[in-house]
Amino acid sequence: MEGGGEGSSSAAPAAAGVVPKSAMEAVKQALAHLEELKPQLEEMLSLAQPEVLAQMQPLKRAKVTYMLAEATTTIFNLRLRCTGVNPDDHRVKSEIERLDVYKDKFQRCMDRSKEPLRPTTVLNRQAATRFIEHSLPDLSSAQRQNIRDLSKGEKSRMRYSETSAKKRKYQSNEKQSVRSAAKEFLEKAARELNGNNENGLKGPLMAAAEGTSDDVEMGTA
Repeated sequence: MEGGGEGSSSAAPAAAGVVPKSAMEAVKQALAHLEELKPQLEEMLSLAQPEVLAQMQPLKRAKVTYMLAEATTTIFNLRLRCTGVNPDDHRVKSEIERLDVYKDKFQRCMDRSKEPLRPTTVLNRQAATRFIEHSLPDLSSAQRQNIRDLSKGEKSRMRYSETSAKKRKYQSNEKQSVRSAAKEFLEKAARELNGNNENGLKGPLMAAAEGTSDDVEMGTA
């Protein structure tokens, strides 16, 4: 009896030594992490109810659905490894690859949602310059060059108040329409073409104004 007892007591340490101590610690740590994950997973499952998802924004709804699918796949992947099955040899591998594709799509949507709003319409200054040149055929070469420089932004400089107003406008994310942009450009072109004479006109517009005043004087005489 005593010999049998000694044999069983000596076999117990030998059996305990079959599994490495580091492996047992890893198993205990994995079980502890699963216990911590359980309440969080239950809370996430409560968010996956159809009536709850219907109240969410599309991006948030996609995020909750993706995180739930990723958590479920990860837990199942861990279960396969614990039972000695390689996930790469299991059909769950195709689900993991499919999740990776949706992960990339979801990340692109997240990045786009963080980008600032940009105006959908942009004024083509070169086309506007050509339009003005054809509308005013009597412009001199210097005036034409001034218009070209104005379209390139080389000689036209906004004042501090105009710059501040423009910054506030872009900060409020207001989109500038084509009509307002064209009006602003034409006003700048008019200021560039106007001289310091009494009528505030220059070039063919000034000549037309002088001809009108001469006609008025002749009629009075």
